Amino acid sequence: MADSMTSTPPRAPAPPAASATGRRRGLYGRNLRALSLVTAALVTLTLLGVFFWAPNDAYLGFLQKIFYVHVPLAIVTLCGFIAGGVMAIAHLRTRDPRWDMRSYVAIHISLVFGVAVLITGSIWAKGAWGHWWVWDEPTLVSFLLIMLLYATYQPMRFAIEDPERQARAASVFAITAGVFVPINFAIVRLSTAYVHPRTLDNISGNLPGRMQVVFWLALLSVTLLWVTLWRYEMASKHATAQLRRLRRLLAGDESEAPPRRSAAPSVTTSPGGVG
Repeated sequence: MADSMTSTPPRAPAPPAASATGRRRGLYGRNLRALSLVTAALVTLTLLGVFFWAPNDAYLGFLQKIFYVHVPLAIVTLCGFIAGGVMAIAHLRTRDPRWDMRSYVAIHISLVFGVAVLITGSIWAKGAWGHWWVWDEPTLVSFLLIMLLYATYQPMRFAIEDPERQARAASVFAITAGVFVPINFAIVRLSTAYVHPRTLDNISGNLPGRMQVVFWLALLSVTLLWVTLWRYEMASKHATAQLRRLRRLLAGDESEAPPRRSAAPSVTTSPGGVG
């Protein structure tokens, strides 16, 4: 009778199944170390090629080597703005706040690259033309206008307190501003610039073989650098959000903290991970 009354010990609760957000938790940090090492190696190889393998320009001499930094930075910056617009389209279609965060980070990284474009361009202009800036050069002015347009992106976000309205307005802005990037390129190509080099024409036909190889290597390096920094910032924001949630759980507060007013999108957290 005693044996019949004996009950089996209760099972330990099974660990919760990994949710979709849990599976996404390591998405941005996955293989990030390997990507960083590849990017660092490629950037180092590019710099070695720029300074020790590519020949000096017959007219500008050593100064022309800034071309391998300035032009890839400009191309990647404009493509990054377009990528931010594409991600904003995905946000408006799905209403998924993660796409808003991706768009925000893409535009943020591109703005940093754009500042580097303006700095390297001014150095190149001073050495080649004797002026830090030439206002009637369409390539320079059009890129500056694009930068000034995107410089209003974060203040616009901060001015809107409601997170959903902020995300929608930011997505509309990113899409509208992204349309100006190919328009900017088309206008520059159709205009007659009196001093600024026609970059793509020079690359395709006028650059010697070594210069072309180093340029494409530099473009790949800058592209990988943009992708690496984008993934680092995305991983950082998700890790920070998860850390805040864990601190609230340790303090006995399981509710979601109200979003603080910020230009950056709020990252949604859940028990399974970071969304």
